[in-house]
Amino acid sequence: MGLWQKITQQKRSRLGNQPLKSWRVAGAVKRWMSWFLLGVSLTVAIAACSGGNNNTANTATNPGNSTSAKKDNVELLLVSYAVTQAAYEKIIPPFVDKWKQEKGQTVTFKQSYGGSGSQTRAVIDGLEADIVALSLASDTKKIEKAGLIQPGWEKEAPNEAIVTKSVDALVTRNGNPKGIKTWEDLAKDGVKVVAANPKTSGGARWSFLGVWGSVAKTGGDATKAQAFAAKVYKNAPVLPKDGREATDAFFKQGQGDVLITYENEAILAGQKGGKLPYVVPNVNISIENPVAVVDKNVDKHGNREVAEAFVKYLFTPEAQREFSKVGFRPVDPTVEKEVSSQFPTVKTLFTVKDLGGWEEVQKKLFDEGGVFDQIQAKS
Repeated sequence: MGLWQKITQQKRSRLGNQPLKSWRVAGAVKRWMSWFLLGVSLTVAIAACSGGNNNTANTATNPGNSTSAKKDNVELLLVSYAVTQAAYEKIIPPFVDKWKQEKGQTVTFKQSYGGSGSQTRAVIDGLEADIVALSLASDTKKIEKAGLIQPGWEKEAPNEAIVTKSVDALVTRNGNPKGIKTWEDLAKDGVKVVAANPKTSGGARWSFLGVWGSVAKTGGDATKAQAFAAKVYKNAPVLPKDGREATDAFFKQGQGDVLITYENEAILAGQKGGKLPYVVPNVNISIENPVAVVDKNVDKHGNREVAEAFVKYLFTPEAQREFSKVGFRPVDPTVEKEVSSQFPTVKTLFTVKDLGGWEEVQKKLFDEGGVFDQIQAKS
């Protein structure tokens, strides 16, 4: 197989092989099209985990019409961002077994993966997720503002609902022919950068914050940070819609000299036989990924109890070890100590709160007319 799990045959047959989108036009994609593309990304073959039997038949029915009313069966739809898929494939089956033993119910999971921003719009537009595990808290906040998640969801799970962490990594070609070691190297002439589009991908926003913060958190002001980001993204003329497409462009299609990605993606690459050298910059953003129950949908589907139980299970040492196995930095202190040698120490590690918080960052950098749009307009 290739570097990562291929998208299911169902998705391929319905979506076809789509070319990478230019970042100049990605922002103009209409809401109905994003709903169509992400609705059909619902993965059925992978998602069915029922009583430990992965051969349980699935249907394409809406979760609202699920068999959750039956005493012996309950269904959940998990909507997450693309790069978490490998972890959830390992985490879901033991939870299903645990729930069966404790409650006598068979849990059937359906899963949908895609760019965090696109997944967010899909849920708001009607994809009836019971649980959302998105790349950043601002996406979850959008679902809250749409009336689907109750305020205070951050307090409903441990660790303020942050279930995994990571940092930005720079993956290079064999031998690192461009000599890329720091963020500054991405702005050099002749360096071709591959990164996802911050307008459609939560992971890409973390990448942009890594670029931005490498200046803003080392003594530079906003003007200098914007100028540096403009140079980096000038070297990335095509921005795939999400992290998965960006990694495919770099590894499978051979595009670019360097890929800005999650550290966990670089680690997972090595595990899948596609190991390439990567650098974790000493100035870096702490990538914090939240999880939340979608209150309106679980109340409609009658599956709140199992949805909340699954969210809590994600913070157990058992689940956190599975996250760490595919490259995520765990939030459980015990597991963090167990795997500390797996992750390099970052000298200057800042958070989105250090940059003003997601509300300020979103408005300033990523909303219409913000810094990213200004950079795009001048390229």
